[in-house]
Amino acid sequence: MEAAEGDDLIEDQLIPPPNAAMNEMLNVGQEEEDMQDQMEEFLGPQAQYNEEEEERKYYRRKRLGVIKNVVAASVGAMIVYSVYMGLLQMQLILHYDMTYREVKYSNLGLEDIDRKMLMGINVTPIISLLYTPILIRFLGTKWMMFLASGIYALFVSTNYWERYYTLVPSAVAIGVAIVPLWASLGNYITRMAQQYYEFVNYKEEHVQEQKKLPKGACHRYVIIFQSVFNCIFNLSFVFAQFPMRLVLNSYLYDESHVLANVKICGAAISGVIPGFNTTVLTNLPRSMLLIEVESVLMGFAFLAMIIFLVLCGPAYRPTEEIDLRSIGWGNIFQLPFKHLRDYRLRLLCPFFIYSGFEVLFVISGFSLSYGVCILGLKQLWLLIVVYGLSSSVFSLLSLCLLRLPRWLCLVGGAVVHLVLLVVLMALSPEPRNPAYLGPLLLISALWGLGTALNKTGVSTLLGLLYAEEKERLDFIYTIYHWWQAVAIFMVYLWSKLPMRAKLSILMATLLLACYCYWLMERRVAAKVQHRLPRIPRPRHKVKGYRYLEEDNSDESDSERSEDEDEDGVDDQEEERDGGQRVVEEMGAEDAEAGGRDAGAEGADSPGVWRRGAKGQRHRWEDGGEEEHGEGA
Repeated sequence: MEAAEGDDLIEDQLIPPPNAAMNEMLNVGQEEEDMQDQMEEFLGPQAQYNEEEEERKYYRRKRLGVIKNVVAASVGAMIVYSVYMGLLQMQLILHYDMTYREVKYSNLGLEDIDRKMLMGINVTPIISLLYTPILIRFLGTKWMMFLASGIYALFVSTNYWERYYTLVPSAVAIGVAIVPLWASLGNYITRMAQQYYEFVNYKEEHVQEQKKLPKGACHRYVIIFQSVFNCIFNLSFVFAQFPMRLVLNSYLYDESHVLANVKICGAAISGVIPGFNTTVLTNLPRSMLLIEVESVLMGFAFLAMIIFLVLCGPAYRPTEEIDLRSIGWGNIFQLPFKHLRDYRLRLLCPFFIYSGFEVLFVISGFSLSYGVCILGLKQLWLLIVVYGLSSSVFSLLSLCLLRLPRWLCLVGGAVVHLVLLVVLMALSPEPRNPAYLGPLLLISALWGLGTALNKTGVSTLLGLLYAEEKERLDFIYTIYHWWQAVAIFMVYLWSKLPMRAKLSILMATLLLACYCYWLMERRVAAKVQHRLPRIPRPRHKVKGYRYLEEDNSDESDSERSEDEDEDGVDDQEEERDGGQRVVEEMGAEDAEAGGRDAGAEGADSPGVWRRGAKGQRHRWEDGGEEEHGEGA
């Protein structure tokens, strides 16, 4: 009986209900509908997603990135020159001491090595105009700054083993890298101002289509960024005195010993300091101490390299970098010389030269022939620290150009220096006179004021004149810093002249620079046309993932030859018309490349896909033609 009841129970459990299959199908259908609703909800427009707000946040991050780039480039350049100037100063003082040379290096000839080293640093930049634009175009602005900082680190490393075959080649390498480094820095800061304007006005049509910027659009940011850069960089004069003040000062004789044979100082002397004692060290520093100092400096040199590499973003989009290189190496080589046809650059050349004169004069001429000659070697660091702090703080005065005329900065610096030159011309005190400490510190501070207005004014002026010319910036700043290098070479040559002759050259150059600058501003106000060489349109004939040309497999050889003939005719017409005509094939390639690569800087930004197809084809239509002048 119990078994029968158990069998009935099992049968009841095994028999499915009559509507079981239908219910299962209904459940499956319901699950599919729920899944489809979830997919639509996931893939569809989000209710809480605000495209305009996300785009605004994206470009705010981009603007912060630009500020980070400016500060990083400024700090990197400041560290590089702090290490370089501090090590060079300490090295020259040690090598000047006769006891140090004879005891530590015997017949090595350190004095002769120092002369050749200074010659390598000052003479080599003379030929930099030939290769600087090629290096910048080939390596890129950021990588040129990184490579140049590495060369300065190489110079620091050679001081571990002071020999002719280590010091002289590294000094020549620094001479090679000086102009490319400064041209890259000037180009980089101005390009950051352009980028900041683009990220602030990202909704403007000319920015979305990557057209040439309107005249004066980014001038505000050029002024601000150049002021920030010079304010940070000029602190390098301060930090460069740390090795001198913290290490070397305790080993130096006081003024009664080093100036025992010096009879007169200031404007009445010839050379640097006639009669200066050949022994300046009370006792020789320990070798291990010098190695420790050089190791600290080496660490900071590596830190500068890391800052340039990691914290500095690219100056141009990848496609723009390719365009900058695609105009041909011959054209890149010639364009710096052709840009000198522009009367604005020609008339600014005296200011470029004076800018090189005055910085080297205050470090070598004024600091030694006035400061050290009167106060002794122990006070050298104080004069240069005051000069560096003054030039750093007063660099912010160029922010007044946001409201005042642009000539005020350069003319103000020139007036300050002109007054100081007249004072120095009449100043010939006796040595070992501590009463002159206050006046010399005041002169050093005022000279720093003039330097700040001069340096910041020239860099800012070039940015204002050529801010909209992205593809010309490296040539413009190369010319500027090449003339500075020529001026530094001239200061190196005149080291044996009488001080009044040096001051007269400075004064004459300054007056000529002011006259030429006034003439330039007058011509610009009268809207006199200036000549700018035509930058050739980039031609992307090589295969590559960015500019891949579509091959027509059905094209016959005869059609190919006809196309090549047409290309040749078009090239001749383009050259004859000065770049006014555009070859159809190149236009098609640029349009296709623009569709793929426009907006490469912010390809992941919200809404950028709407603008991508328009961008690239406008870039070289504006950049490839001269704005006012004649073709090359």
